[in-house]
Amino acid sequence: MKIAYFDCFAGIAGDMIVGAFLDAGLPFDRLEQELKKLNLTGWQISAQKIKKHGITGTKFSVKVYHHHCRHHHHRNLQDIEDIIRHSDFDEPIKETALKIFQRLAIAEAKVHGTSINEIHFHEVGAEDSIIDIVAAAIGFHHLKIDKVMASPLTTGTGFVKCAHGTIPVPAPATVELLHGVPYRHGDIAEEMVTPTGAAVLTSLCSEYRTMPEIITQAVGYGAGDRELPIPNLLRVHIGEISHASQREQVWVIEASIDDMNPEFISAATEQLLASGALDVYVSQVLMKKGRPGLVIHVLTPGDIREQLGQILLQHTTTIGYRYYPVWRQVLHREKVSVNTAYGSVTVKVAMEGEKIMNIAPEYRQCLELAKTHKVPLKQVYNMALKEYYSKKTD
Repeated sequence: MKIAYFDCFAGIAGDMIVGAFLDAGLPFDRLEQELKKLNLTGWQISAQKIKKHGITGTKFSVKVYHHHCRHHHHRNLQDIEDIIRHSDFDEPIKETALKIFQRLAIAEAKVHGTSINEIHFHEVGAEDSIIDIVAAAIGFHHLKIDKVMASPLTTGTGFVKCAHGTIPVPAPATVELLHGVPYRHGDIAEEMVTPTGAAVLTSLCSEYRTMPEIITQAVGYGAGDRELPIPNLLRVHIGEISHASQREQVWVIEASIDDMNPEFISAATEQLLASGALDVYVSQVLMKKGRPGLVIHVLTPGDIREQLGQILLQHTTTIGYRYYPVWRQVLHREKVSVNTAYGSVTVKVAMEGEKIMNIAPEYRQCLELAKTHKVPLKQVYNMALKEYYSKKTD
């Protein structure tokens, strides 16, 4: 699995993301050729090496020539979707760019109390911002990144001027985009996380945490415009997670309950798992005053901890929960599809380096096939194992 880990020590912006991808190996000529598929005129891109506090990074810039086109600041979501859909990009690039703009439209609409179809983009509707977002999508796919991870963000403080007037930092749209993302304001009175940067990152990123063990293939630095007390750079590490067992930090959420219908436990557990919990289990305990009760334990990534905590409050009778960080060691896992006489089954394979440690066909798939063909579950399960070993030796 190819990982891109964004180290956001100075925040994140759209041009910084593109600059980091260029610095990490995205060819400038390839990016320029791809962007011509947008069918927008009157723009030119450039990239140059600059230094921030002695560290060299790539500054990506977009220059717009047709000043009479500035009314396009007021494009709505439909306008931008039409531009992207009528472009000549490959479908994955179109889908990624559309996902980013749709996410941004939802945030802007909520802030301004309107619908996503009525919201008009201002700064983000201009040619330079469209190019920033589309260029980020191009870089993501050209570098063949499978998963994006990022550090917690520092947003900055103070105020910034925009088309609506003077607004606080982080901008309201940025705050909406960062729901569920760990961030802090910090001490620098500048806008360090822009709406464009937040929209791109939160559309691509699946996990916010300290950097995992990565076998690095490239490191890139994308430079921002301003001079800050710290290096105004976004660092991206691109590489692969080793097939060895991985140590990662997660969180445990717990709630003690002694007054709930036991039938509700299953529904709460299913809701937690469907919402991204890594594991959910229940322990029986003896509570105060000698009453029998139970504890629901939820294992979760840090970025959705609050979301899962809310599910506990909504779907159980607990009036509070506790949480704490833990470390877990996990084997590398792969999924292999095998064809049996009853149908296709996914086989999960756990590995330590190149050594196979455990193999397990997907239980629910085997169960459904067993019901459909009216045969014992173990018959489908064992056939899936047999087909996996047969496929492996071919």
